[in-house]
Amino acid sequence: MQFLDECVIHVASGDGGAGHVSFRREKYVPRGGPDGGDGGNGGAVIFRATKRRNTLVDYHRRPHVRAEHGHRGSKRQMYGACGADLVCEVPIGTLIQDVDTEERIADLDVEGAEWRMEGGKGGLGNMHFASSTNRTPRRSTPGTPGLERTLRLELKLLADVGLLGFPNAGKSTLLRTVSAARPRVADYPFTTLVPQLGVVETGEGRAFVMADIPGLIEGAADGAGLGHRFLKHIERCAGFVHLVSVEEHEDTPVDRYDAIRTELTRYGEALAARPQIVVLTKVDLADDDTIQHWRKALQARAGTRVLTLAALRGEGVSTLVGAARQLVDAVQAQAAESAEHAEEPTG
Repeated sequence: MQFLDECVIHVASGDGGAGHVSFRREKYVPRGGPDGGDGGNGGAVIFRATKRRNTLVDYHRRPHVRAEHGHRGSKRQMYGACGADLVCEVPIGTLIQDVDTEERIADLDVEGAEWRMEGGKGGLGNMHFASSTNRTPRRSTPGTPGLERTLRLELKLLADVGLLGFPNAGKSTLLRTVSAARPRVADYPFTTLVPQLGVVETGEGRAFVMADIPGLIEGAADGAGLGHRFLKHIERCAGFVHLVSVEEHEDTPVDRYDAIRTELTRYGEALAARPQIVVLTKVDLADDDTIQHWRKALQARAGTRVLTLAALRGEGVSTLVGAARQLVDAVQAQAAESAEHAEEPTG
């Protein structure tokens, strides 16, 4: 299925049905009085997050969404049927924004989360307008129209750890090694064209979600390459694993590290401030002196310990997974502590 992470759609809830004008016509009941029923309510449009969807492509193909209108009331005080609600399933992590007002309406970030746009109310039948001075009212009201809005749906993937790095840094290979995900792997840049998610099991029934983001290049924040479209997918990550290949081409491993950090900072200072694990990859392709040289250089530049990894041979994988698990635990504990302090009464 084609991956699509953003689209604009026009959404309309159903109109309410009109009320009815009628009078009882029964033998032996002269002037039986008004008996026109109310119209039914219009159907609502409901957006619901589900694991069954991982793309917004369905709404790209169907940019107009409308719920069913309510039905008219009928004689004998019969209410019109309500219009059926229209449930639109979207991937978990979908943001809903009003295009005209730029208001963020909803963030459907958990399974089953919903946002609904109610339909119009049904009109009143003439049975409501009888009075001591008006025994035969010929008045009813139309139903109220449904709502119409132009919405932007935007998918931001939910992952605990995001993999960062230039094309061919080894992100897809790592994800295939530590999870059941099967991103495409090849010996040329931009093999990964869409984000990939994998669940990393760490024992004792514990796991975290890792995301392979398409390779970033210099200028990504301005729209260069493929990665600029997917920078937003790392906004929800607790932290990053920054993979830097030991290979030397026109640039050095330190140059590539600096380039990615620059793009993160330009996209958002808060994003660049997230905790990171720096990993020197493909160390099976270099000798020990080269590995130690670039490892020390990266440690000096990043200000943190640098791990080494040869994913194809499984070297350093368990150490990296353990470090990623600790990163996620630390961020979650900090978030829980902040939430607890926020709930404490003041004064």
